[in-house]
Amino acid sequence: MRSESTAAADLALDRANALLLVVDVQERLVTAMPQGPLAELVKNARVLIRAARRLGIPVVATEQYPKGLGPTVASLRELLPADPMTKLEFSCGASKEIARQILATGRKQVIVAGMEAHVCVFQTVRDLLRGGFSVFIAEDAILSRTEANRSVGLRLCEKAGAVLTSTETILFDLLGVAGTPEFKELTALIK
Repeated sequence: MRSESTAAADLALDRANALLLVVDVQERLVTAMPQGPLAELVKNARVLIRAARRLGIPVVATEQYPKGLGPTVASLRELLPADPMTKLEFSCGASKEIARQILATGRKQVIVAGMEAHVCVFQTVRDLLRGGFSVFIAEDAILSRTEANRSVGLRLCEKAGAVLTSTETILFDLLGVAGTPEFKELTALIK
């Protein structure tokens, strides 16, 4: 049985050990998504990308079969530090190139945003957890075409061992303290 302090430690994000993974937020795929939740996903993914860049956290973005699903939406693509990595595999972990990129960061905590919750996000999360990573899912930056599939995906991710959280919780956990220039700059993004 795990001790309470170990369980609490598993819930703590460490900016020196974290990376952000943005999964498949692509132009043709977003047209199939419910528009209100899609707007929330894009808004929160933008916050996460900006925070990661400001805090020196690596960002890896992926695109599932861009020939068919199009590129990453422009409002996210413009914030990314590097071009998204393409894949045919549903799981980012099953793509050797993407897996190598994640491993090359040396980070062991992965913050996940993107879509679809029940396919690419779930399979990626499952593979990351199998690989010994801690996974933090920004629930308010995760989407599927239907709420039922989103719910299934999130439940499966949590059952596999991921931490379900929110963009604001992630942001404040990474900041750790108020009153810094980083705090002032990044908290302005969520107002």
